Amino acid sequence: MSSMLLRDVTLRAYKSGDIGRITLSHAAYYQLNWKFDASFEAERAKELADFISAFDKKSDSLWVAEHEGDFTGSIAIDGKHSESSDARLRWFIVEPEWQGKGIGQKLIEQALIFCRERGYKKIVLWTFAGLDPARIIYERAGFRLVEAAPQKKWGTNITEQKFELNLV
Repeated sequence: MSSMLLRDVTLRAYKSGDIGRITLSHAAYYQLNWKFDASFEAERAKELADFISAFDKKSDSLWVAEHEGDFTGSIAIDGKHSESSDARLRWFIVEPEWQGKGIGQKLIEQALIFCRERGYKKIVLWTFAGLDPARIIYERAGFRLVEAAPQKKWGTNITEQKFELNLV
């Protein structure tokens, strides 16, 4: 890995291969750190494929962060599958070796700009307890925890969390 400066990280829109790259990033990270089983990877791949298959640039967006062509993270806004004037923030991840360098903040900021430009009134995201660095980014952006419940998912026990950000 070469030396990285945040100004050298670029955000770009979806291109071929991103479904696989984003799925791989999520599957590897969550299997290693949280012991999620293969159902998690399958769910990510299916959801991403469905999202891209029905992609509508009026309501949806997906950004990939790159440094010198290397994948460093991703985030998406899914507007068409949400409640009327709400958007759903999805597939937010920063590769472990790039965490703490401002990439996550840059991705969140881009997503918020998109949502405000599209007139969304609220952004919803689902996550689980224990992802504290991401939670700090969410809360700095104004997201608030509105629900939490224990769940058995992906071969393990988690506390699922719902965060919301009101934009109006």
